[in-house]
Amino acid sequence: MKLRCTEFDKHGSVKITAGEFLKSDFCQHHSLLPRDLRTIDTYSVYQKPTILVRPQAILVSIAHLKALLKSDLVVLFDTFGSTDSYNQSVFIYDLEERLKSSKESLPFEFRALEAILISATSSLQSELDVLEGPVNKLLGDLEDLADIEESMNGDKLRDLLKYSKKLAKFEQDALSIRDALEEVLDNDDDLAAMYLTDKSSGKQRAAHDHEEVELLLEAYYKQTEEIAAKASTLRQHMRSTEEIVQLILDVSRNSLMWYDIRLTIFTLSASIVGGYGALLGMNLKNYFEDDPYAFGLVTGFALLSGAGAFAVALKKLRTLAKIKPY
Repeated sequence: MKLRCTEFDKHGSVKITAGEFLKSDFCQHHSLLPRDLRTIDTYSVYQKPTILVRPQAILVSIAHLKALLKSDLVVLFDTFGSTDSYNQSVFIYDLEERLKSSKESLPFEFRALEAILISATSSLQSELDVLEGPVNKLLGDLEDLADIEESMNGDKLRDLLKYSKKLAKFEQDALSIRDALEEVLDNDDDLAAMYLTDKSSGKQRAAHDHEEVELLLEAYYKQTEEIAAKASTLRQHMRSTEEIVQLILDVSRNSLMWYDIRLTIFTLSASIVGGYGALLGMNLKNYFEDDPYAFGLVTGFALLSGAGAFAVALKKLRTLAKIKPY
């Protein structure tokens, strides 16, 4: 029922570090509803990226950052696993610099929002750069059809599957951030309501008067869309390589099946030949022993029977192989 958070004042100075607040008190103090805190619920493993615009605040939950923005205050919520992370440290430094800067023409809340968007997109770009190198190397190893059978070992196929799953998750994360920005950009009332500094000074914005924040969000919308498109392109290349690998495996599997069938036909023919020896070698009188030509005749007939069975079976196999499945 408590929230841990760090507060920054309008000058960019830290007011409270890792302070704990009851959710009910926090909602009352910042004019929020309890359901609004779902977006920054730190006990959830995954939260869909969202930007909620409220009368006196903006709630942002994007990537590793969850924050509440006001006209003179930034509340950064502590999330599990990100307290000492590099991205969190870089974000806090950038946030302090932007809030302290007097040269910025943007209102206080937009400077804080831009710091969050920069951190989120930079984190996405860094993650994509980490994935792109190994994926391109793996695809390069599997791309040459002449050497694909030599390269197609278990380790590379496992890597192909592993990176395919990672890229799928990464693309979904990037698209989720893009969708959160798009949802706000499609709502004129929310865009106009994001001018918290104007509200605090008694100035009301018209629903269509939001060019400044729209350009800000549009820039990062395009950036996340480009990152998602790059990930989608990499996934498409991986799917093409997977199809080639699957084709090679099918060919190899068919070759093994053909070899196995031919070996079975040969075994059948040898069994027919051996059957004559088993039949005539029993302890029964057949009067062939005294005939000087019996051995040659029986041997020839046995070999001819085996060869005939082999030829008939092989012809039938070739006939079946020419039949196209429907």
